[in-house]
Amino acid sequence: MSSTEQAAPRFAGIEDWPSDDLAAALLETQLAAVAAAGAARPALAKAIDACAARLRQGGRLIYLGAGTSGRLAVLDAAELPPTFDWPPERAVALMAGGPTAVTEAVEGAEDSESEAPDALDALGLTPADVVIGVAASGRTPFVLAGIAHARQRGALTLAVTNAPEAALAGAAEIALVAETGAEIIAGSTRMKAGTAQKVLLNCLSTGVMIRLGYVHRGRMVEMRPTNVKLRARAVAMVADLTGEDLGAAETALAEGGTIKRAVVMLTLGLDAGAAEARLQAAGGLLGKALKG
Repeated sequence: MSSTEQAAPRFAGIEDWPSDDLAAALLETQLAAVAAAGAARPALAKAIDACAARLRQGGRLIYLGAGTSGRLAVLDAAELPPTFDWPPERAVALMAGGPTAVTEAVEGAEDSESEAPDALDALGLTPADVVIGVAASGRTPFVLAGIAHARQRGALTLAVTNAPEAALAGAAEIALVAETGAEIIAGSTRMKAGTAQKVLLNCLSTGVMIRLGYVHRGRMVEMRPTNVKLRARAVAMVADLTGEDLGAAETALAEGGTIKRAVVMLTLGLDAGAAEARLQAAGGLLGKALKG
C-alpha cells in the first residue's frame, strides 16, 4: 500500500468532530501539503533548466496522469496558452481513459499499460519533448508505462509524485517528490497529495516560462489581451514598463498587436515592423531586444 493510501489514526472519528475543529484540520492538511512540496526544491530547479533546454529545441510539454493527478495535469497544460501565449499544440495532456475521464470516472483506465505509449507514438514523440508523469501513489500503470516508453525514445522524463518509495520516482530522470503521507480521508489524494502536485506543477511550468523569456520584469509579457479585463491589464503593463501614459500605451498596443512589440516601439521609437524584427533577432526575449 502506498503511503498516500494509509489511514491516519489522528483523524479516526473525524466525522464526529465539531465543525470548527474539522475546518481547522482540513486547512492544516493543505498547509502541510505546501510544506511537503518545498522539499522538492533542488529537483525543481534542475527540472526547470532541463525542460527549458528541450523546449528551446522546439519540444512540447506532454503530461500523463489518471484521476485527480490527470485532471491537475490537464489544468496545468490548459493554463499555459492564455497565460503565456504558449502554443496549445506544445502543451498536451494525456489522460487515462481519454478526454471523457476529465469529468467522468473511466473504470480501469489507469491500469492500461498500452494506452499511454500508443498515445505518445501517435503524437510523434521526439527527444526534444518533455514528458511529465503525475501520480500520487507513484505506481499507476498508465503513467509508469508512458514514462518508460518516453525515456526509451529519448524524451526528457519527469515525475511528480507523493510516494518516494514508489516506482515512478526512480523511473523518470528527474523526480519532484512531495511526501504528503496519509490523507485526512484515507486514499483521497485530491486533498494533500493533489494540493502538493498542483504546487509543483505550477512552479515547474511557470519557472520554465520564465527561463524561456515569457516573463519580463515580473510581468506576463506574452499574455493575450483577449477580453476587456486583460486588455486593460495589457495597457497598464505597457505603460508601466515604458514610463509612458495610458493613452500612448493603448495606441502602441493597438498598432503593435502584442505587449512586447508595444514596449519595444515606445522604448526605442520604432514602428511595429521594426519592433518585431528586433524581437525576432533577440529570439523573442524582450530584455535582449531592448538592450541589443
